[in-house]
Amino acid sequence: MEAKAHLKYARISPRKVKIVCDLIRGKDVKYARGILENTSKAASELLIKLLNSAVANAENNFGLDPEKLYVSEVYANPGPILKRGMPRAQGRMYRINKRTSHITVVVAEKE
Repeated sequence: MEAKAHLKYARISPRKVKIVCDLIRGKDVKYARGILENTSKAASELLIKLLNSAVANAENNFGLDPEKLYVSEVYANPGPILKRGMPRAQGRMYRINKRTSHITVVVAEKE
């Protein structure tokens, strides 16, 4: 049995989130939480909240033991891009892409 938690439209690039996702994939929940708390990336705060939500979903909705959980899947997909502009010389405009992410954390119980 597994439980999921989703975060949609997070205002951070999926490229930045994937770096932190790779650190916790396949780890025990307790160990993964320790890694995230000591990682100085902006995505680690979002992933801590998401991991806690996934553990709470597993415990409350499916009756799983939180001590036996591990991170079975974690991934970040690109969301919509907010397109902005920066004025440049001679009346031109350079595009600035403000990227968003859809982040998913799946926890499962060890057998």
